[in-house]
Amino acid sequence: MRILGIESASLTASAAVVTETVVEAEYTVNFKQTHSQTLLPMIDEIVRMLGLDMDTVDAIAVSGGPGSFTGLRIGSATAKGLGLALKKPLIHVPTLDAMAWNLYGTSALICPMMDARRQQVYTGLYRFDREFQVELASCSMDIHQLTAELNRRGERVIFLGDGVPVCRDVICRELTAPFDFAPVALSRQRAACVAALGAVYLAEGKTETAAEHKPDYLKKAQAERELEEAGRQGKLGELAAGHSVGTGEIRDAVRKGETAL
Repeated sequence: MRILGIESASLTASAAVVTETVVEAEYTVNFKQTHSQTLLPMIDEIVRMLGLDMDTVDAIAVSGGPGSFTGLRIGSATAKGLGLALKKPLIHVPTLDAMAWNLYGTSALICPMMDARRQQVYTGLYRFDREFQVELASCSMDIHQLTAELNRRGERVIFLGDGVPVCRDVICRELTAPFDFAPVALSRQRAACVAALGAVYLAEGKTETAAEHKPDYLKKAQAERELEEAGRQGKLGELAAGHSVGTGEIRDAVRKGETAL
């Protein structure tokens, strides 16, 4: 079994090819470049270096969210395009589940965190002692709510993800349960983890067609929130003219064509 993994849910851009016994190749970059500039060249380089016949790929595992709206759309479009061209199934792998897969074998709770801005994080809780278990499925949560929940549980927890640098001070100040931060080599998304967990899902028959696949954003894009706010305030005309009509948290994303986490 050979799985192509694609990760583009945040700043990290990553592609990998994984079999039952080895990570044949992995190409990961954590740098501020548009994923549309990086993902396909990464995959092309992997194919070239391995001399890979893409027909030998059994499925394409894609990090399915939550995360950056733009990043998820690019990853989704890449996976869908390859799936259609190669006539291969897709495997939707929740981004936070794949991040937790980094910490195989720990007895602690695993808490991946992705920065969702304004003291919000995308997070979940996992165990990976002998077998992988989802304790709390992917969700959006205030960091103070998260520390309160972890204090209630009282168990040792390991944090990882790009939400850690943003929320580290709050964690250190508020968390009374024992905790650690994952080392840098294990602290970000990896396509190899997407592919490895995708292989588990493939064996369980959890696949979808390229046409069926869509990312799981967990919350609406900033542009959509602004449009709804303008509708509630009766200010669609102002929005069309390029004026911000939000409450201070919603900016002129429609005019600028921006997307937010």
